[in-house]
Amino acid sequence: MTVLVRDFRPDDAEAVTRVRRAALPFEVTTPRAVLAQVASAHPARKYRLLIAEKDGEIVGTANVGIAHESGTPGLSYANPQVHPDHRGSGAGGLLLRTAEEHLAAEGAESVYAWVLDEPGFRAFAEKRGYRPTRPAHFLRLDLAGGTLPEPPAALPPGVELRTAAAYAGDPRPLFEADAEVTADEPSDIGADLDDYEAWLADTWNNPLLDHELTTVVTVDGRIAAFTAAHTDGVSRYHSGMTGTLRAYRGRGLAKLAKTDSLLRARAAGYTDAFTSNDAENGPMLAINKWFGYEICATEVRHVRALG
Repeated sequence: MTVLVRDFRPDDAEAVTRVRRAALPFEVTTPRAVLAQVASAHPARKYRLLIAEKDGEIVGTANVGIAHESGTPGLSYANPQVHPDHRGSGAGGLLLRTAEEHLAAEGAESVYAWVLDEPGFRAFAEKRGYRPTRPAHFLRLDLAGGTLPEPPAALPPGVELRTAAAYAGDPRPLFEADAEVTADEPSDIGADLDDYEAWLADTWNNPLLDHELTTVVTVDGRIAAFTAAHTDGVSRYHSGMTGTLRAYRGRGLAKLAKTDSLLRARAAGYTDAFTSNDAENGPMLAINKWFGYEICATEVRHVRALG
């Protein structure tokens, strides 16, 4: 049985979604989101969505690209995923080798990859010259059966709850808020969000982003905190980003945003809530623990020098 690796075609979207859901069941994706991810990729990213086929069946996939938003040149990423029924077939190794060749040709000096914190996955990475850097956790909340905090009886003076839909006419304030919060996130690959048009394509117009369930907290009319809600439109909800701007931290506004969004997501019929946090992001982990989220998996970012 031969494994081949090729580039994504639009009619692969359903199969790619199935592979991703099987490989990482704590993430949220849809065929529309897969198509949009490819269509909206910035040219500087040199993005490729690789497909692994075995006897004509799609068994694996890999997101591959240059970390062009990082202030450090030469960084790149490759994240192969193989359906659990086809691990050990050579698909993961071939996806990774193809990704590394592409990235090296585009001038990358190092490649980062997320690896599930399980012996087999870590051995796969270490065998290919990758070394671990920092862990992150996937967390799950039983949105249907869990107990959520009650909304506050009254908001503090000057504080207002809005949704992302309120910014449909001009999303730029949300872009600016996202840029500040993202800059402060702990990560091996930082991101400087300074391209508004790219943000519109990648973030604002992402089919997973639910503008009605995304909660924005304002103080005296200015954005102070927000939580971005990603959904599959059926039952699964994922916190794409939750953050508070520097001038407003320490006031419980991130909790307020998440409380509002989670309550409305449950009322809309969503049953499972997921999120992910860097293991060193103590404040956000504490907030999620307060809500009742539990760690359901851990992954470790690995890096390998190219060349």
